[in-house]
Parts: sequence; C-alpha cells; structure tokens
Amino acid sequence: MLHTEPTLLQDVRARFAHVETCPFTGARIFFENAGGALTLNSVVETSARLAAIPDNQGRANGASAALMEMIARGREDMRLFFNAPGGEVIVGESGTELLFRLIRAACLGTPEGVVLGSTVEHPATRSAADHWARAAGKTYVLVAHDPAAGRVSAAAYAADVTAQTRVATIVHTSPVTGIGMDIAEIAAEIRRRAPACFIIVDGIQHAAHGPIDIASAGIDGYVVSPYKMFARHGYGVAWLSERLAALPHEHLLDAPGDPWEFGTRDTAAYATFTDVVDYLQWLGTSVGAKGGRRACLEAAGGAIAAQERALCEAMLHGIGNRAGLAALPGVQIIGGAENPHREGLVTFALAGRDSAQVVERLNARGIRTHLRKADHYSGSVLKPLGIETSTRVSFCHYNSLDEVSALLDAMAEIVDRPDGP
Repeated sequence: MLHTEPTLLQDVRARFAHVETCPFTGARIFFENAGGALTLNSVVETSARLAAIPDNQGRANGASAALMEMIARGREDMRLFFNAPGGEVIVGESGTELLFRLIRAACLGTPEGVVLGSTVEHPATRSAADHWARAAGKTYVLVAHDPAAGRVSAAAYAADVTAQTRVATIVHTSPVTGIGMDIAEIAAEIRRRAPACFIIVDGIQHAAHGPIDIASAGIDGYVVSPYKMFARHGYGVAWLSERLAALPHEHLLDAPGDPWEFGTRDTAAYATFTDVVDYLQWLGTSVGAKGGRRACLEAAGGAIAAQERALCEAMLHGIGNRAGLAALPGVQIIGGAENPHREGLVTFALAGRDSAQVVERLNARGIRTHLRKADHYSGSVLKPLGIETSTRVSFCHYNSLDEVSALLDAMAEIVDRPDGP
C-alpha cells in the first residue's frame, strides 16, 4: 500500500498538478475527486503541446502522420485499459453524451420490450434510458437498490429480468454512495433470462479506483469520463461490443466503416489517455508488477484499491488517537461503515445539521469536499434514507493519511462546536 511507502507516495503526488494548493485559493486538501480527479502533469503538457499544432488528421504530410500515430496508439491504450480484445473504442464529447448515444442505439435498434436500470444509477443513464425507452415504445423498469447497503445486487436485477428485456444499464460504482456493483455477476444474471439483451455500464466513477476487465464482464458497452481518471475535461471514451457497434447509428453519408465518431476529434484526447495508461504502467512497475503492460495496469489497480481502502478505513474508524467518522455522535454513513464494496468515497450526514454548513466549514479549513442533496442527482439514494443533504468525501490514491487526519480533526471540532466558525 502506498501509505506504507512514503517515498513512492511522494513520487506519485509529484506526477499530479495542484496536489496541495488550489491556483485560486491557496493551500488545500483535495477530497473532491469524484467531481474530477487531479490531473497528471504529463496530461497538462501533452494538451498544451498538441493545442499548438495547426495540422489536421488524414493529410499527406509528416505532422498529420504523427497525429494519426498518436490516435492509433491512444485507441490501443484504451483497449488495453478496458482489457477489451474485441469490439470498438470511440471518443465522444463526454461520458454522459456517450451513454446517451449507446443507450439510444440499443433502444432504437431492438424490438418492443423492456429497458431495465436501477435506482442507484446516476441520472446520466437513467435520463437516457427513460427518454429513449419512451421514444422506442418500450417500458422502462427500475430495479430497487438496497438503501442501507448503497448498492444493487444481481438477485435484485434477476427479479425484474424477463425474456422481453432488450436493454439493461448498470452503474459500476455509485458516485453518491461510493459502493461498487458486481457488473459481471449482474450481467450473467441478465443473460440467463435475456441472452440477447444489450448491457451498457456506466464506469465513470469506478475508472479511477481499480482495474476494468471487459473480457470477463459479459457486457456490450462501457463508458468512462477521463477527467475523473487523471486526464482532462472535453472528451469521453466508450467501448462497444461488435454487436452494439453494428446497430444503426448516426454517421456521415457514405462514410467508410459506419463510424461512430463525429467530426475531427481532438488528437490530445487520445494522447492524454495514453498519458494515463503510461502513468498506470509506471505505478504498476513501481509496486513490483512483472510482465507486460496489462499486467502493470492490473497491479496499479490493485495498489490504488489498497491505498483507498486504507484511507476509507482511517476516515471511518479513526487513526492514531483520532476518532473516525463512524464514532462521531450524530454521523450517519451512507452505505454503512462496514461495507466491503466501498471504493474511495465516504458520504455522510450529520443529524440536525445542514450539510451545506459542514462543507462550508471544512472548506474554510482548506479541506475540499462536496455537498450532495436529495435532488435529481442524488435523491434516489438519499430520500429512502430520510436524508435531505449529505457531505461527500472522495479520495484517490494520491491522498494521504495525514490529509485524512486533518479532516478528522476538523470534523471533531464541527461536531463539538455546532455554532463555531
């Protein structure tokens, strides 16, 4: 684990921009990674370098050829990241836009029937499924998640799957609860009753917290937002199975190969994804990985997950002589304090307190967290628990136990002094 190797953790932190300071407000601890992770310095450099190049892709000159090589390598690195030997990888406007496009194609390209999702999903999939199910004359069914556990199980899906289930969506990890789903188990349960169902996964929250293995998942689509996995805003990445890619979809008339990508994409989107994979390869090697590039990515994913488990454990149960959140009076942990499926995120409510005040007081101490309200983003998770507002603390592997200690000190003061500054 990185927290037991301080030199390696320092090396990790040195590879990211603005680890300890905000360029607008000064020194701060960044626990808002679920809203967008820190950016690799290499991504910043690549973006700036490529923004200055005037040449376009697909032209008969050396600069254009170099750009096409970057794009080709980026696609291969995307495939490697997903562990997807078949199918197609594409770049789009954002993760949300790609989820809408994949769900649209699946809804419009299949016979009458049912579109299935769950109440723990992000509105990116729920909104797309609701809209395109109605447009396709299909019924949209939501599987109820377990509010106490903060997740939905394969058994819960199984109860609602029928032979008429044409499209199903799964969130890999909830950005509200921080709890992960077993997508392979859920997909297998769906396939038992609806083998031809198109299964599309929202991997946006999960991607920064552990390896992805599409080869063993049994799904048809997987979408990530690179700005939440150490890259930058401005693009999303999706993997499509061959049969999903073959469904009717919009593209230019007479374009060769029925492409999914629109217009001329930013070369830096592909190149900065390579930067992320290069970083994960370095991290995997640094923690002792043996073998090829994919083996390094898997080792990096394991190290990342182990580091974040340690951070969550300290946050929930304390470190040194500091009490953890779970021991503070009035604190309710979303998903429960003992949840083996938690991935680098703790959301909590403080009885009798508006979480907006908690977030504000933490921010005043230089600790960046996020307010989640029972609105269209988080209401399906918070309302069943009787919670109107909550505070989300989201880690990444570059965060440290010292930073956790600072938050626990601040929370102890907030609990002890409700009317304090």
